Order: sequence, then structure tokens, then C-alpha cells
Amino acid sequence: MTATLPNPSSHPPLQGEANGYDLIGDVHGCGQSLERLLLLLGYQKIAGVYRHHERQAIFLGDVVDRGPRIREALHIVRDMVEQGSALMILGNHEFNAITYCTPGPTAGEYLRPHTPANARQINETLTQFAHHPREWQEFLHWFAGLPLFLEIRHPGTGQIFRAVHACWDQQIIDQHRAIYGDGHIDWTFINRSVQKGSAESITKQRLTGGVDLPLPQGETMVASDGYVRRAFRTKFWGHSAQTYGQLLFQPDPIPEHIARTKISAEHRAQMVHYDESQPPLFIGHYWLKGHPRPLAPNLACLDYSAVKFGRLVAYRMDGEAQLQPDKFVWVYVDP
Repeated sequence: MTATLPNPSSHPPLQGEANGYDLIGDVHGCGQSLERLLLLLGYQKIAGVYRHHERQAIFLGDVVDRGPRIREALHIVRDMVEQGSALMILGNHEFNAITYCTPGPTAGEYLRPHTPANARQINETLTQFAHHPREWQEFLHWFAGLPLFLEIRHPGTGQIFRAVHACWDQQIIDQHRAIYGDGHIDWTFINRSVQKGSAESITKQRLTGGVDLPLPQGETMVASDGYVRRAFRTKFWGHSAQTYGQLLFQPDPIPEHIARTKISAEHRAQMVHYDESQPPLFIGHYWLKGHPRPLAPNLACLDYSAVKFGRLVAYRMDGEAQLQPDKFVWVYVDP
């Protein structure tokens, strides 16, 4: 593709004023790949910040954890957001980082328990910030100011499009907006999000984690990343799934006898249905593989397992109502 280089003398467009938006999936510390993708998209580093004279990037969360250049990736993204050349929404990994590092009401405890599994998830991030503790605290406070979701009207076409890390649940989003006005959170929300069954806990889990269903009878499975899972990720958009296997939306399979089982009435009642009449929606989170393409005419997942040597993927949104396969742009992550 031909890159459109920015004009160094121009200022980046504001939210809702850009001629186009470049939505970027889960970076997970692949800082070098992020720079290659931004250059491919026509962004240019000017005064230390990647900018485009008529487009804005939108990061779909999960910039932290796992990868080799987490600090570098965070600096790229935060600098872009602070200078107006990008927006970012919270992923589950940023939210977990906030709660893992925030002391709880009991001395010596934290909002997110320091279990071996939780420690393993954030270990690479904390290791890379070990000699930069003040910088890490600044990033944590910056995370707390980011929104859980965005809804933007393209100025050229009037078409609304949406971004959330894992799942757009309209009822939960309406409830959140009634309190906060938009997708942002505060420290009260963060503290309440760790209280089981609270509205904040449900909101955080649904929007950044999606709809997970438990494996029956306490069964477990070992995922490809080595974690022991007691639940599996499911589709939330319009579908006609009859069995759990048809509902599955993750790279790791579930046990065959569960995959063949019909979806229970209880679990069907928990599902969220994002049908094709809704505005275009962009998500990350789900570790896809293969050739990037729309999941539905109005839905694209942009997480193609970059940190597992997959692809770091963007979609060039120009206000269309139906997403186009040729609008996906990516770089391969070289081992």
C-alpha cells in the first residue's frame, strides 16, 4: 500500500474530526512491531511522537504484559494520546495492572490478589519497569484516566462506529453512561470493581473480558499459554449456535464432549447479541489466527496474536457502514 506521510507543520485532528481512524489491536509489548505498523499506516515520528496530519489511531487495549518492549510500546502510545494523534481504551491487562498494584483496605493486601497466576500475568511488565518505579506509577494513574469504550461519529459520513476491548453490551454501557456520562471510570469504580457481584465488577468483566462460560462440573483445561482454565470465551454477536462448540471463540478447543453439548437455557440467557443492525464495532482480546477479515459485516476483531509471533493488525476506518476485507493492514511479528 502507499503510505501517506503527515505534514510536520500540521496538528493531529481531534476525536470526531479526523478524516480517518486506524484501529490497532493488542500490542502486548511488541514495541518494535508497533513502530513498523505505524510507519506502514503513514504515521511519521515528529518531535518524538508519531503523528498523522488527517488520521487518528485508536488502540484497543492490552498494550502491556508478555512482550519484550512493554515500556517502549507504552511510551509510544501515551505520547500519541497526550499529543492528540491517538486514543486508547482500557484492556483487561491494563485494568488488572491497576488493581494488582493498588493496595486494598487490609494492610499488606492488594485489590487484585497476588496469586501465582496473577503474578505470572504481570511479571514481564513489572520486570521491565523494575528500575523505573516512578514511571510505572505514572502509567498506572494514566490507565485510570482511560475509557472502557468509545463511540465516534465519523465527520465525513456521519456513520457511528464503536470500540471496546472485548464485548459491547448495550445495557451495561447505558448504565455506565448514566453515572459517568461516557466511557471513563474513576477510583471509586476501580475499588468497587473487585467486589464480587457489584455493578462495577460486572461492567469491567463484560467490557474488557467478554462473556466467559464455565466448564461444567468443575472441569478444567490447560490453554496453549500454560494457564489452567475453568471457563472459555464465547461469541457475543448475532449467531445461531446450538452447541457450546459453535459458541466457542478462542484458539484453544474445549473438550469434545462439551463442544457437542447443547447450550443450556441458563447460559443462553447470559449471552449478548450484537446483531448486524448495530454500528460497526472493533474489538481485541481474542487471540485470533490466520488472515484478518471481518467477523460480521459490522464487526472486526483486531487481535491476531502479535506477541505469539502472529500479526499486529490495524483496520483503516473511513466511515463505512460495512467493514471491508481490504481495509485490514498488518505487520508480521518476527521471532
